[in-house]
Amino acid sequence: MATSPTALPKPQPGSPCSCGSGKTFEGCCEPLLKNLRLPATAEELMRSRFTAHVVNDPKYLHRTYAGTVHQPLVDEPEAKPMDWSRLIVHAHELGRTPDISYVEFSAFFLDEAGEHVIREKSEFQRENGQWLYTRVVRTGPPPFKSSAPKAGRNDPCPCGSGKKYKHCCLAKV
Repeated sequence: MATSPTALPKPQPGSPCSCGSGKTFEGCCEPLLKNLRLPATAEELMRSRFTAHVVNDPKYLHRTYAGTVHQPLVDEPEAKPMDWSRLIVHAHELGRTPDISYVEFSAFFLDEAGEHVIREKSEFQRENGQWLYTRVVRTGPPPFKSSAPKAGRNDPCPCGSGKKYKHCCLAKV
């Protein structure tokens, strides 16, 4: 019998870190949240930002977001924190320079209707040695890429008309 997902508890020293790294909280995200050290990679920043959501730490989220890092923190009325259940990091890829990186992930949360997922690819930028979250590049799964070869202009049209592709469906594109 399958168990239904549960919300992650607030991590404690000695317990597994909420980010899913497999490390203990004090060996993973706690030093980052306490500002004892900076994340070494964009993926480490992504994981620590997820943990900050789990522990409801808006100050960490503020100081690791490029849009707010240079602005004073404005306390906002606290909304009901979300119940996060897990994080899966699908990919971490370098950008066009060593100071830009992309992390693709799925963050799962719970509400009355069950478990839901936020899947996105996010951009991170290193500024003065500090990684910052900059923006969402894509939400949802990656686009589907067909493995079938494309028809050349002089190939038979894939629609089955018997004409060359250039005289049939290519002209309709």
